[in-house]
Amino acid sequence: MNPKPLVLITHPLPQEWIEPLHQHCTVIVGPDNETGLSETLAGRFPEVEAILCLLCDRLTGDTLRLMPTLKVIANLAAGTDNIDLEYCRNHNVKVGKTPGVLTNATADLTMSLMLSVVRNLPEAAMAARIGEWKMWHPARWLGKDLAGATLGIYGMGEIGKAVAKRALGFEMKIIYHNRNEYAAGDLDFPAAYVSFDELLTESDILSIHAPLNEDSRYKFDITVLRQMKNDAIIINMGRGSIIRMDDLFTALQEGWIRAAGLDVTDPEPLPTTHPLFQLANCLILPHIGSATEETRARMAEMSMENILAGLAGKALPYPA
Repeated sequence: MNPKPLVLITHPLPQEWIEPLHQHCTVIVGPDNETGLSETLAGRFPEVEAILCLLCDRLTGDTLRLMPTLKVIANLAAGTDNIDLEYCRNHNVKVGKTPGVLTNATADLTMSLMLSVVRNLPEAAMAARIGEWKMWHPARWLGKDLAGATLGIYGMGEIGKAVAKRALGFEMKIIYHNRNEYAAGDLDFPAAYVSFDELLTESDILSIHAPLNEDSRYKFDITVLRQMKNDAIIINMGRGSIIRMDDLFTALQEGWIRAAGLDVTDPEPLPTTHPLFQLANCLILPHIGSATEETRARMAEMSMENILAGLAGKALPYPA
């Protein structure tokens, strides 16, 4: 009888999510609360045939060379910027991801983050908790209206489109910047394509949904942040490395922009000593864009399907 193929899961997942693997594979799970690949898994690298990993796991060429029998990588994420795709192509390692399924969850959180920042909810809630709420203050904890405001979207992909549709329900004006402008009729909602400079100068709220690539990496640096309105709000739901964190701190502290809401940071997790955590006008979340019960369970299901297909020598249903 042939031994079951070895699958490494880099971090614990709910048992019901990974049950299909236990029926067909030998499964070893890495430790919890340890960013990146744990050294405890390294002893099984020579015999591993499949890996289920997270965005926080860096699968570089040097690491992958230690896995000569590897057939498939399933990334529990919509992107794959944590994986050396060129190495995988050159060594016949199939790579899968979980596209599409997290669009609505991420768009919902974008609106939640946007509303929380624009209405100063964290600061107001803390004031109530620590006893600063003494009376109804006419001029304290003032936010801004979304109705009539201009929402700029950097990266009008599927998530960007979902955010735009939600924002229209708040009577916002939509502008966007992509590498390429959509042709007339390609968008089923009103949105105006603008240059990147116009996106900066016209957006009251600028929401980032672009993938991380050589064009977008550290796109929002000190020069770019200076171009934005001084009462603008920036939201990052893309990748942390699209914004230079230290430059964002300067922009917020100096009042070049009004506030920021981040679901992604650079690095992740952002050290608790980072000065951004000291600013009342910066709300930082622990990368929870897809964190709904339904979405995460479906992401795990898609990863299982990718692994089982790859082990069977079949095309992945959700390839990178």
